[in-house]
Amino acid sequence: MNSLNLTSDGVSIPQLGFGVWQVPADEAERAVTTALEAGYRHVDTARIYGNEEGVGRAVRASGLPRQEVFVTTKLWNDDHHRAERALDESLARLGLDHVDLYLIHWPAPKQDAYVGAWRALEKAHRDGRARAIGVSNFTVEALTRLMDETGITPSINQIELHPWLQQHELRAFHEANGILTEAWSPLGQGRGLLEEPVFQTLAAKHGRTPAQVVLRWHIQLGNVTIPKSVTPSRIRENIDVFDFVLDDEDLAAIGALNANRRLGPDPATFG
Repeated sequence: MNSLNLTSDGVSIPQLGFGVWQVPADEAERAVTTALEAGYRHVDTARIYGNEEGVGRAVRASGLPRQEVFVTTKLWNDDHHRAERALDESLARLGLDHVDLYLIHWPAPKQDAYVGAWRALEKAHRDGRARAIGVSNFTVEALTRLMDETGITPSINQIELHPWLQQHELRAFHEANGILTEAWSPLGQGRGLLEEPVFQTLAAKHGRTPAQVVLRWHIQLGNVTIPKSVTPSRIRENIDVFDFVLDDEDLAAIGALNANRRLGPDPATFG
């Protein structure tokens, strides 16, 4: 499993993680247990998902040393004015004394509170309740304001990113400023992306599934990525992407699919 450096203070993040967005609370513990047994060491949840308790139970019951499982959770939009308390509540639900990464889930620009929330996350980082801090769904404009007003650069920005929405401008900004890119909905939410003919062709070429081809594309771009599934066979399939390589022709074919097509909300207006 590849890991990437997340911050200058020695925190690294497994490049392929397990996402639990839209995983029902009563299924989360089983799904995360299956993922950990399959070799995942990075689990991504959020307060708004309503499944932090199940995630925490699976992590605690896994038998794995706590330092071997990277846990992310997120600050929801209506908690920007109470970020430290919201983190404490997430930690209580998880049954953990710290998370490895705490993210502002959305900038929610109409609320105009994310700069203050970021300062609270900085304090949580200093206090050790979050080993690293970052953001999610932030635009270039929001990132620039955050950095200008606080002097602290987020270690990571988790954004909607898949072959239909390749986020060239935002990824370039991340690279120029030392921010890791993390992809949510990396497989396009089961809305037809994997049926694109290019993935059928590349899957046959490499003896893989279309989903594995897409995840390998993310890995080779340098993205952190968090595919989600509750099906044990697919959970195992999604992590089996480290023993083949897409060539330049493959990458160009996938690159040609970019359509700037969002499947989720627009972060410039949401929240």
